[in-house]
Amino acid sequence: MISFQYNKTSRQALEKQLKIRERALPTIKSKESALRYEVKRTRDEMDALDAKLEKDIQSYESMSALWSEFDPQLITVKEVALSSKKVAGVVVPVLDGIDFDVKTFSLFNSPAWFYDGINVLRSLATTGIEAEFTGLKLSMLERARRKTTQKVNLFEKVQIPGYQDAIRKIKRFLEDEESLSKSSQKIMKSKQASHG
Repeated sequence: MISFQYNKTSRQALEKQLKIRERALPTIKSKESALRYEVKRTRDEMDALDAKLEKDIQSYESMSALWSEFDPQLITVKEVALSSKKVAGVVVPVLDGIDFDVKTFSLFNSPAWFYDGINVLRSLATTGIEAEFTGLKLSMLERARRKTTQKVNLFEKVQIPGYQDAIRKIKRFLEDEESLSKSSQKIMKSKQASHG
């Protein structure tokens, strides 16, 4: 609810607030559109990573008997390099790289496929970490898009019409007041003329 008084000062203040919102609305709408696009793009990226991870896991399940021989301690994630960037005005995390720690092992005493096993685990871990980051980015973008959509709706459906309505009421009141004033002046003049 917009509070106002029936005077010119209040009307001017409301007109100023209305102009601010009318000028800001196109910018907010374009931000919402950019966020909507980024959310869709990130969701598609997320779906692709999930599908890749699922496919990779299924293709390696055929080797499950061999995995019992594999020492999972041979490879660990040492570091995940992060940065951030702005996407449609929202700061999101960026995965710059993943550093793995691969322990040395004897090529003579280990099965020949161990080397491939390390690459398989590196690939799975990379896809899994990328999927986690993409999921985090997606939730941040979705939250920002929801907030921006709420702001667009607030401006379009509540505040702008509210200010317009309040300004209209003040104008009508001031016009009515002016008409009454002119009418009463005419009555006063005609009374003075008849007494004069």
